[in-house]
Amino acid sequence: MDMKKVLVLGGGFAGVEAAIYLRKEKYEVTLVSERDYFFIFPTSIWIPTREMEFKDVSINLEDLKKAHGFSVIIDRVTKISAKNNSVTLNNGSVLDDYDYLVVAMGAGKLKPKGVEHTLSICGAPQQSLLIRDELDRLIEKGSGKLAFGFGGNPNDSSAVRGGPGFELIFNVHHLLKKKGIRDNYELTFFAPMAEPGKKMGPKSLKMMDKYFDRLGIKKQFGKKITGFEKDGVRFEDGSKLESDFTMFIPAGNGHDVIRESDLPLSESFFVETDDFSNVIFKEDDMPTNIYAIGDTAKLEGFDWRAKQGHVAEVMARNLAFNIKERDKGGVKFKGYKDHLNILCVMDSGDGAAFIYRDNKRAFSIPMPIFGHWLKKGWGTYCRLSKLGKIPRIPGM
Repeated sequence: MDMKKVLVLGGGFAGVEAAIYLRKEKYEVTLVSERDYFFIFPTSIWIPTREMEFKDVSINLEDLKKAHGFSVIIDRVTKISAKNNSVTLNNGSVLDDYDYLVVAMGAGKLKPKGVEHTLSICGAPQQSLLIRDELDRLIEKGSGKLAFGFGGNPNDSSAVRGGPGFELIFNVHHLLKKKGIRDNYELTFFAPMAEPGKKMGPKSLKMMDKYFDRLGIKKQFGKKITGFEKDGVRFEDGSKLESDFTMFIPAGNGHDVIRESDLPLSESFFVETDDFSNVIFKEDDMPTNIYAIGDTAKLEGFDWRAKQGHVAEVMARNLAFNIKERDKGGVKFKGYKDHLNILCVMDSGDGAAFIYRDNKRAFSIPMPIFGHWLKKGWGTYCRLSKLGKIPRIPGM
């Protein structure tokens, strides 16, 4: 019997994990990605501070292809037609020879006025290099005002990603302190919500507040952002946060290609799925072979839920199991909702805090010095385990 074919769209945490585990289940897999590498976003926080190079947080997809046996197409998806069971690429080719389609293209970003005057540590990978260059420029200058922040999505709280912003400002503080020039710089963290980081839990929130005060980082919370300018951030009360450089992580919303597709979408244009990541169509004549995982999918569950890489990987591993189970005629599918949690090793350059939350508990554990090296070790583990050079640890 010929192997069934699965087309996976997206080369991030969700897409790569899906391709790896579908191959383990003996499917013929083709991965489509607009980048020829997998980017380890959680460790990219050290590119701006020059603790790591770009190559240290990238894995060539060709190497992953060789390690796991899936095919790779480097191109941009321009159209998805569920009705026609087809995917169109930028080069004009149409892919329609597949038994299952896995949509894992990530999310788009909300675009507040003047956002082009900012750079994001969660944006295109190349932006990490541009942030590094801006930081170099200000260090060379000898003084400056730096603003770091993130935005919210009023229609989907799970699409907010602030952790990397916290980590980056802490690491910049540490870098400036090591150079003996911290007093020459004004560091400010801003966010439109009154308690950014609240979803991590009350203890973590309190710990973060104390940490800001101890490091001398100013806070600008609870004011809606109306726009960005070359020299700062504007708020709804008419005030302005002056800045020589602004790092801003916009909240997520639906990917542009997804928005133009015939997939069922939420209010924020994320794909509607069930707990097993199967796309939910209301029309009876639509296909049942389409799945959506990672940031592409609408994340159901608790108010504090958050889209994180490890949740995307849970979806991906479950998806591979569920497709296999489906082909065997079984019904014992695995859902992601029981595995929802917030898991973060929040790095500060000279240590870290282990932060965890699920539906029963929320806690944070300070890890001075050791925590920093633990997170760096995870980056090495991620690279080597993805390439199959060391065993995967369950849940990591």
